[in-house]
Amino acid sequence: MWERTLQDLIRGLRANKADESKFIGKAIEEIRQEIKSDDMELKSGAVLKLTYVRCSASGSGIDYHLLIVQLDMMGYDMSWASFHVVEVMSSPKLHLKSVGYLAAIQSFDQDTDVLMLTTNLLKKDLTSSPADIAVTLNGISHILTPDLARDLSPELIKILTHSRPEIRKRAVLALFKLVKRYPEVSQQVISRLKDKLEDPDPGVIAATVNVLCELTLHNPKDYLTLAPPLFHLMTTSSNNWMLIKIIKLFGTLSPYEPRLVKKLQPPITELISTTPAISLLYECVHTCIIGGMLEGSSGDALARTCVSKLAAFIQDSDQNLKYIALLAMVKIVPSHPHLVAQYQDTILASVNDQDISIRMRALDLISAMVDETNLQNIVQQVLSHLVTDVSTSTAPTAAESLAQHTTPPTPQTAKPPLPSPSASPAYRLILSQRILQMCCQNTYENVTNFEWYLSVLLDLAHIANVDVGAQIRDQMVDVVGRVKAVRRYAVQLMFTLLSDDIMLRNAQDEGSCSEVLWAAAFICGEYCSELADPQKLLPLILQPEISNLSYDIIAVYIQAAMKIFGFYAADTAQRWTDDDLHDVKATVQMIVERVSPFVTSPHIEVQERAANTLQLFNFILADLNAYRPRPTENPFDESDSSFADSDITSEPRFPKSLFLIQPLFSLYELNPVAQHAQESVPIPEDLDLDAWIVPPPPDPSIENGEKKAKKKTKKEKGKDGVSSSDKKGKKRQKEENGEGYGYNENESVTQEFEVETEEQRIERERRRSERLERQRDDPYYIMDKNPPKPVPVAHDDDVDSIPVVKLEGMPALSEPVDSRLPSLRSTPHKSSPFYIDRVGEMPTGANKSYSDPSSRHSTPTPGSRPGSIISRTASPAPVRVSSGLISSFPQYEVVDDNSQPATPTPEPVKVQSKKKKTSGTGTGKKKRTKVAPSS
Repeated sequence: MWERTLQDLIRGLRANKADESKFIGKAIEEIRQEIKSDDMELKSGAVLKLTYVRCSASGSGIDYHLLIVQLDMMGYDMSWASFHVVEVMSSPKLHLKSVGYLAAIQSFDQDTDVLMLTTNLLKKDLTSSPADIAVTLNGISHILTPDLARDLSPELIKILTHSRPEIRKRAVLALFKLVKRYPEVSQQVISRLKDKLEDPDPGVIAATVNVLCELTLHNPKDYLTLAPPLFHLMTTSSNNWMLIKIIKLFGTLSPYEPRLVKKLQPPITELISTTPAISLLYECVHTCIIGGMLEGSSGDALARTCVSKLAAFIQDSDQNLKYIALLAMVKIVPSHPHLVAQYQDTILASVNDQDISIRMRALDLISAMVDETNLQNIVQQVLSHLVTDVSTSTAPTAAESLAQHTTPPTPQTAKPPLPSPSASPAYRLILSQRILQMCCQNTYENVTNFEWYLSVLLDLAHIANVDVGAQIRDQMVDVVGRVKAVRRYAVQLMFTLLSDDIMLRNAQDEGSCSEVLWAAAFICGEYCSELADPQKLLPLILQPEISNLSYDIIAVYIQAAMKIFGFYAADTAQRWTDDDLHDVKATVQMIVERVSPFVTSPHIEVQERAANTLQLFNFILADLNAYRPRPTENPFDESDSSFADSDITSEPRFPKSLFLIQPLFSLYELNPVAQHAQESVPIPEDLDLDAWIVPPPPDPSIENGEKKAKKKTKKEKGKDGVSSSDKKGKKRQKEENGEGYGYNENESVTQEFEVETEEQRIERERRRSERLERQRDDPYYIMDKNPPKPVPVAHDDDVDSIPVVKLEGMPALSEPVDSRLPSLRSTPHKSSPFYIDRVGEMPTGANKSYSDPSSRHSTPTPGSRPGSIISRTASPAPVRVSSGLISSFPQYEVVDDNSQPATPTPEPVKVQSKKKKTSGTGTGKKKRTKVAPSS
């Protein structure tokens, strides 16, 4: 019978590419027959062919890697031939034994059953000739199981004293897998490895150091006893690769033995200063960082040396050196930021490198080295990378094109210019996000000038060209809410943003950052008290072009318009003159006209806000149309202290609807909320979470049973002698007490009656008269000859009984201000410290267990930095608009009825329902009264 060799199998696979699976199937059937043969040569050849069919391998001079990989991916398994592999492993011939161990390495795993049969075979081979020992050690390193490791550990440790160094080297390498599979032998192995560090053969020493590098990663404390021989090798060896491994070993051991740090600093410093090997130099620097050798006064000089070497790596042309240098500097920054800051310009130059990995590591380093002193400089330089270079995008002129064709190309001019890395949208997004992260970390800990930061946010929105508008919006609102001293500048800045049509026109473009318009409208609406002429914002906020914005921005625009008009109307009412009526009416009409189209918006939030705004302003417009100016001889004056108690009611000389909107938004101050505010709300004592909010419907079977029981009880009571007259008397008594109509005095249920309007009363009287006419002609209806007289209605006859509402708490009237700047309030603006509320507002009666410890500190003085408030001194910020629009507005306090300053978190208004009076004077309507907060 002619047998197919491995070369024949490979040739057949190449010749049958059209039908490989059929050919392989036929070949496997032949292998199944060959592997059962008693001839060990034939059996080993079949195993060799099966091994190549199963897994990837290579032959000398033959390129069939791709073919074998494809066969392995097709899933041809050889586990069925495991026993035959063991038979080939037991062959006394070395070349056949090698085939068996090769097949075992490729096919055996931890769950292979026949491995339990190889224990004696492996012990026998480990005590055989050196060639057999070498082949066996190679195989053991791959097929060792916990059971085999336990049984073979004495033989493997004994081989460490073999006379041949190549056997000792293989045995040392096999010890790594032995300790990994059988950890109980580690202490015995450590003592033997310590001896091998003094072996006369350098190859054995190198193998021992490599094994120790891997073993110390799992349990470094067990290998501290090896420090003396390792230190001796480090100071005496000249092999750079061995020194790299030894220094890496000390970087793992030194955190567990502080005395090693002082011992290692002199030799490592000498190596860093003298070695020309870059790989060894970097490993020394890395070991100093992770080993804690740069800490303390003794490590400053070493840290300075390491940083200078790493800075030289960054300036090198080798990209690999740049990468590892930036990676190492990131780890030095937390302990020595001042040393890294000396090379700030060198590091920032790597932000625009062509290699994306280097750019990312440079950004990591920049983010780690930011502090209060260099934040503004770093942010400005990173922002400069986002600015598009116009020169690279413009087309060449005619003269430049002619010069390019006439001048012969040189190696420098022939290469096309590489595109800027900042042109990539993905990288621009990373740059923008890093800027925001650097500034907002630890609640703006490194920001000293918040006016500058608001300008940076606005610049970033214009030049980012990526989708970071939501993050910019959130930080704008957060900064203005936390830092009160920056609100004036913020309103000024947002006014210029709303006046710019570029952002509005490009709102639909990708990366336009139109979300900042949300923040601009919110800030101008919430803090419009900083504006001297807030009505100038209304045409900008309600211009027709806002329909191109997203629905959430439109909703904020409409809400901001209502806030701005509310403040403008209240301010106009305080200095009211009859000449203001025309301007106010025109403003209201403009708002009604421009809000009306949004009532039919498909977005429910825009539709609801527009509908509410439209109804309110229609009411205000009707009040303005009904307003009649009063004579100047009888002005409205609140200077008389007896005004509130006077019985003579006086109407104000301005439309009362001007004060309709402002109280809706200015009652409480909008403060930042603390992180644990929600969970610190105290649970009410009378709250029963197990009680039904809505009782479930009763069970029909139980309800029918109760009805039958009640009927039975009534029958028994009738039999006991209770007359019907007594029942009627009890029923009449219940009706008089209100029980017959579902009223129970023990239940807190009150009846509410709707107030009848004049139209409803007329309609009710008309239907009653028609009903009486029909009943009069009906012969089957008995009419009452003496009908009751109708009760006279008070408001039909007695007009004077209508109650007069006294306008208590109305703001005092003041004379109109003659000298006012067109944009902001006219108090001189001084440089004041920035106080940032880092903790936020906690609810009234918050649980102390959830409150932040930093909130217990007292109010800080300017310049202090407590846990809850940070003081920042305002420095001159870049002014973005003309100085004629800048002015100031004094802060004021709202005083309550008890002449006490209002607290930042006023107590909620309590509402009590009065009981219905028993006398006939009550109207039966439910009243609500405000209870003043207890002092």
